Amino acid sequence: MSEPHHAQLDWDERGQPLSRHFGDVYFSQQDGLEETRYVFLANNDLAARFAALGDGECLCIGETGFGTGLNFLCAWQLFEQQAPAGARLHFVSVEKYPLQLADLQRALALWPELAPFSAPLLEQYRAIHPGFQRLLLGGGRVVLTLLIGDALEQLAQLDARIDAWFLDGFNPAKNPQMWTPELFAELARLSAPGATLGTFSSAGVVRRALNDAGFRMKRVPGLGKKWEVLKGRFIGATGDETKPWFARPAHQARDKHAVVIGAGLVGCATAASLAARGWRVSLLERHGEVAAEASGNPQGVLYLKLSAHGTALSQLIVAGFGHTRRQLERLQRGADWDACGVLQLAFDAKEAARQAKLAAAFPSELLTPLTREQAEALAGIGLPAGGLFYPDAGWVHPPALCRLLAAHPSIDLLTHSEALELRRHDDQWQVLAGQQELARAPVAVLAAAAEIRRFAQSAGLPLKRIRGQISRLPANSASSALRTVVCADGYVAPPRANEHTLGASFDFHSDDLTPSVAEHAGNLELLKDISSDLAERLQADQLDPAQLEGRAAFRCTSPDYLPIVGPLADAEAFAERYAVLAKDARQVPQAPCPWLPGLYVNSGHGSRGLITAPLSGELIAAWLEGEPLPLPRAVAEACHPNRFALRQLIRGE
Repeated sequence: MSEPHHAQLDWDERGQPLSRHFGDVYFSQQDGLEETRYVFLANNDLAARFAALGDGECLCIGETGFGTGLNFLCAWQLFEQQAPAGARLHFVSVEKYPLQLADLQRALALWPELAPFSAPLLEQYRAIHPGFQRLLLGGGRVVLTLLIGDALEQLAQLDARIDAWFLDGFNPAKNPQMWTPELFAELARLSAPGATLGTFSSAGVVRRALNDAGFRMKRVPGLGKKWEVLKGRFIGATGDETKPWFARPAHQARDKHAVVIGAGLVGCATAASLAARGWRVSLLERHGEVAAEASGNPQGVLYLKLSAHGTALSQLIVAGFGHTRRQLERLQRGADWDACGVLQLAFDAKEAARQAKLAAAFPSELLTPLTREQAEALAGIGLPAGGLFYPDAGWVHPPALCRLLAAHPSIDLLTHSEALELRRHDDQWQVLAGQQELARAPVAVLAAAAEIRRFAQSAGLPLKRIRGQISRLPANSASSALRTVVCADGYVAPPRANEHTLGASFDFHSDDLTPSVAEHAGNLELLKDISSDLAERLQADQLDPAQLEGRAAFRCTSPDYLPIVGPLADAEAFAERYAVLAKDARQVPQAPCPWLPGLYVNSGHGSRGLITAPLSGELIAAWLEGEPLPLPRAVAEACHPNRFALRQLIRGE
């Protein structure tokens, strides 16, 4: 993952932005709005297509060159004007040089009539980092997926079916990389049958290359000084090279009703993503309220444990961090969350070397290295070392986030409902507690951490529980100087409600959730390693571990530390159908995967749930709705439940 370069802008005498890198304008200097509405909206016939959408239907637009977001905002405005209330818009746009927030605010101020749309975009335009970034707008009715990076690299990772294309890179003569046959081949791969395309370019080389890629293009009159532009339709073959065990199940449920088992952060996020798409959700929780187990800690930390090598886990963490960070804007700052930043200490030479690699691999907007002196000035306390600072991160009160996500009117929270068995009957999943039916729906999502192994359908998933305990330390005037979360082997957060959260222990063996004195004592030792100064401020040596308040819960993790998110297959039938892989792993049998119809899992988030769970809810919704995936296809496959059955066949485990 390379350093993204924000757009470098110059502003002309009329206050309009120009790209310094490409030496080109972002939109027509005569009338940018009219150009967008003609070239992209009218030439894709969007007014009529929006109006024709049925309840629950979604139109998906793809764009090369997000720029100032003008095309997106105009499309959203037209969608609001023409589409029925139950329809949805999904907009996917790629941008190598994203504007900084201040530049975007200045550019969009040129279009006051778009303020009802630009204002919510600007509110959500934060933590925009390399790779896939998902923004939810209009209560989730409008989804914007930004792909930050090189257009060809990013689109090659996209799994989507695009109904209409906006080709809006800078002029082909000044930005030839956005107009290549290789890029047009990706557009063809991603196009739905009959997908339309509009572009301001009328260059013969562009028209011929698009025709070669499977589009039927024609020149049409332009607008203003622009003599001609291009419009067209995809007439090529739409192929899908996905391996069958990672293919999207054909979802037939006409009744958009799902039961989600487990109302921790994972279940609440999944329910919220489905409800935003018009689903009715029965959210089952065995306790009396949401966030009663691992999601119930007073403070959780947005902790980004990254790799410099662009692993699937790192890509998931960067995308998930941005998504969660945008969600938190809806909570009350100070009481429910605080963007106070997170400091990861370089506590030994090995960690310092790892952090140096991260600092070289990621943009400074995401993380920045600090010397010990800089770190102490920023944290407000004495520290043993410098480290990496994540300025957009901080702490969250997870129950508040869970309550926010579960508050949708289409979500029916059923507490004191412990699911013990799942049965498929009459195209419905029955959720049972003994002889009592708790709920039934065509779709079920298992989001109850390691407890999902009690169900026969998911019993084979390799989930394990790890006990963790946090300690709550009363804050005082001296300890309240702490201004940022500080992490080493454990973490300590600035005070919330006059308490610091300190933790968390790791215990692979205990099944007892009673807080233990030994682990309180261990947490106090972690505190001394993090900051002996803070330990003194808190008078940690005088604290009796037996008198400390705290709570213990189980994290749930998988062997490869990636969550398990996606549709479930019949394990026995899977092993039988793909048995040939045990002899030759290069085979790709075209037999369809034996899916368990309408059954999905979202589990195994470990200690990263605050970062990975909300985006995984979007991933479940995308699997069910046939929407663009919110992550690169390879990352979604790395999180897929079938990865374990596949490895077992190939390795003979």
